[in-house]
Amino acid sequence: MAGRASWKGYLKLSLVSCPVKLFPATSSTAGKISFNLLHKDTLNRVSQKYHDPELGEIDRADLVKGYQFEKDRYVVVTADELDEIEIESSKTIDIDGFVDANDIDPIYYDSMYYLAPDGPIAEETFAVILEAMRKVGKVAIARIVLSGRERLVTVQPIEDGFRLTTLRSAKEIREPASALDKLNAKIADDMLAMASQIISSKPAAFAPEAFEDRYEEALLALVRSKIAGGQPVISKAPERGNVVNLMDALKRSIEEERRPPAPSLAKPAKGAAAKKAGKTAAEAAPKAPLAAKPARKKATAGS
Repeated sequence: MAGRASWKGYLKLSLVSCPVKLFPATSSTAGKISFNLLHKDTLNRVSQKYHDPELGEIDRADLVKGYQFEKDRYVVVTADELDEIEIESSKTIDIDGFVDANDIDPIYYDSMYYLAPDGPIAEETFAVILEAMRKVGKVAIARIVLSGRERLVTVQPIEDGFRLTTLRSAKEIREPASALDKLNAKIADDMLAMASQIISSKPAAFAPEAFEDRYEEALLALVRSKIAGGQPVISKAPERGNVVNLMDALKRSIEEERRPPAPSLAKPAKGAAAKKAGKTAAEAAPKAPLAAKPARKKATAGS
């Protein structure tokens, strides 16, 4: 069952249009630990207050939006006036053209949504546009008004619908030269060959579902330990020594990649498995700390 749509309007291809609705494709808060701000002494949750230099503390209902056109001079824009502003992309995703997906630099990608037909009557038109775009293998470039601003977007066919992705504007993108200086390093052929060998020996498949946030897990362990009233469980990263010699580091890396897996990770032999299964409960249970032995009395003279 689909959730609540964040936008409704029309998808338009030339003179063909159909009603559509937009759903967020991601959630930034799902499964995340969040904290509230408390006063350090009372542990009461604090709330944000708005303050006017003349009136002091004011209510949120008394706030209006203002645009500063000169220092300390503002023009007020009301919510009704903002609602009345409409352009074509306020209600319509008008496709401007089509490009290859590889032509778009990933740095421009921002937020992703799913685009679905709005009602059974729209399904036929929606399906025709979807199948046609899937057949030509192109990505549409269009515009849409979201959150009070017009956004350039891509519309890409996926199974049973479209993925709509908002794009950052060119003004939002920083050039690599703003952070990266020209490299002047001289690369030795043997070190390049070894680095390439290490890379080739570590093939991987993109599996985001296998990723686990270890920091989140450590944070949860800390919170649970404090709820239980025990000592805080603080996770510490292992200390790493500084690698001084690049050649030695490359050689050690190759040796590590060639090393067979540890016995504990390999499939246990039948004998070892039987031996492990035959452990008694007493052997498997964690041992209790040994009680301190009573101090031996010193022998006194004449005893």
